[in-house]
Amino acid sequence: MVEFTTRPEIRGTFGVVTSTHWIASAVGMAILEKGGNAFDAAVATGFVLQVVEPHLNGPAGDLPAIFHSTRDGAEGVLCAQGPAPEAATIAAMKDAGIDQQIPGSGLLATVVPGAFDGWLLLLREYGTMELAEVLNPAIGYCEDGHPMLPAVAEAIAPLQDFFEAEWPSSAELWCPGGTAPEAQSLHRNPDLARTYGRLRDAAKGDTREARIDAARDEWRNGFVADAIGDYLKDAEAMDVTGRRNSSLLTRSDISGWQAGFEAPATIDYHGWTVCKTGPWGQGPVLLQALQILRNFDIASMDPFGTDFVHTVIEAIKLAYADREAYYGDPDFHDIPMEKLLGADYGQTRAALIGDAASTEQRPGVIEGFEAQAEGVNMRAAREIEVIDDPATGEPTMAHLTNTKGDTVHLDIIDRWGNLVSSTPSGGWLQSNPVVPGLGFALNSRAQMFWLDEGLASSLKPGARPRTTLTPTIARHEDGAMLAFGTPGGDQQDQWQLIWFLRFVHHGLDLQQGIDAPLFHSAHFQSSFYPRRASPGEMMIEETIGADVIDALRARGHSVNVAQANTIGRLTAALRHADGQVQAAATPRLMQAYAIGR
Repeated sequence: MVEFTTRPEIRGTFGVVTSTHWIASAVGMAILEKGGNAFDAAVATGFVLQVVEPHLNGPAGDLPAIFHSTRDGAEGVLCAQGPAPEAATIAAMKDAGIDQQIPGSGLLATVVPGAFDGWLLLLREYGTMELAEVLNPAIGYCEDGHPMLPAVAEAIAPLQDFFEAEWPSSAELWCPGGTAPEAQSLHRNPDLARTYGRLRDAAKGDTREARIDAARDEWRNGFVADAIGDYLKDAEAMDVTGRRNSSLLTRSDISGWQAGFEAPATIDYHGWTVCKTGPWGQGPVLLQALQILRNFDIASMDPFGTDFVHTVIEAIKLAYADREAYYGDPDFHDIPMEKLLGADYGQTRAALIGDAASTEQRPGVIEGFEAQAEGVNMRAAREIEVIDDPATGEPTMAHLTNTKGDTVHLDIIDRWGNLVSSTPSGGWLQSNPVVPGLGFALNSRAQMFWLDEGLASSLKPGARPRTTLTPTIARHEDGAMLAFGTPGGDQQDQWQLIWFLRFVHHGLDLQQGIDAPLFHSAHFQSSFYPRRASPGEMMIEETIGADVIDALRARGHSVNVAQANTIGRLTAALRHADGQVQAAATPRLMQAYAIGR
């Protein structure tokens, strides 16, 4: 049992906000104290995260959120994942010189921006405040400045020459005067302040809902869509970086899309109903892993012992193999989710776990989907084409290079019992050039599509890329509610799974579980360019102990040992059945903080 924690448990009765940046958490708490609900606070927190962590998310990125609404008495999912442009076909990519994999950065990898419309839809349907009230804090930090995180400065520094040579609009914003910024220097983004301000001022109408809709329309059909559309035409005409700047996104793609709501995917596990996104994200892998692990006596295992680590890693491999075979946009592909989430299927998959580590990709073979299962090993074994790329996807570890993109996360509970868990991402400063005059970059989420025909995750116009963004809400049969999540790409559901198992079966409190040694698998195909797989490989923090590491190697795992406090970036919030609330945040990101009272 972990007794020492790096930070105190935040407890109270009024509300809690936890996120990957202390400024964003403070802004969210201020909204709650002004009378806003969890949805108002989430939107304000989300916009500030776009400002203070621009290497991790932006207005043109993507946004999933899972929430519990006391108004509806139920859980819901916000999907603000923009789809592939109408011109984005496999043939069009190959005509642009992309034969195997869509690059990890550049305009060719851009899908429809989703985050801005998603936040406003959440505010419209479930919030109580005006747009100005939740957007003004972000505008203020753009105008007055904020201390630049060391990680942001570290992301910019190695890209300065690239920005100046190929993305001059990015060089102008991130390296003003020809100098890369220093950590903790005061950074301002006046163009983004003006963009936010114009959208705020466009919110006019007779009702709050009409005013918010007017701002959404200004994004889709007004000056934002105009600026992006004009820039994409200019960038293609300049063709300064060859295929990287040949965009398939158009103004009409932006105008024709809106965020939406849907029901979560759920299973029941030891008294908890666990809620995730659908298979357009990787969220169901956590549910599949739980269905596998219910066939083992997890409670009797040492949560820091060899049996626990081995069993969980092997369950993860099986669940992620199914992700690779079957997940994609259910609006465009037949996804056998009922079968994949079934207890009987989980029992069948559990029987594959033995004492030795598997080095095979083993998706389940489901009747009618045999070809998809067979394709997993074919993709994992192919020779990888790698092109020069300044952003190659989300890092697996906090201590790896920060020139890759990553993600932010927030969990919020208010005094009325509303919960929001959200994992915004995309639109990283290193993913694409800054759109002149707007102060933000477009996303590169199309890199998650395959260019093979016939897969659930194949590129198709209008389809959502199968992302790794995966917040979680769980409801206990006694009335308790839990919200949690993490940045980390393919590792998101792995770290959440480990944390949740220790919470449910071993009694670790929120901060105890977050501080405990973590691990993850790199066995399966990566979701990000260049889509590598490392069969049998796993990473684990050295604090698990040398005896456990040696025992894992004896079972056939290829173990990479990480330094203490370098794996996992979780946050969590809990509402007890009696109305008390608590929250915790990872010490592995020093800027992550929980606030509450």
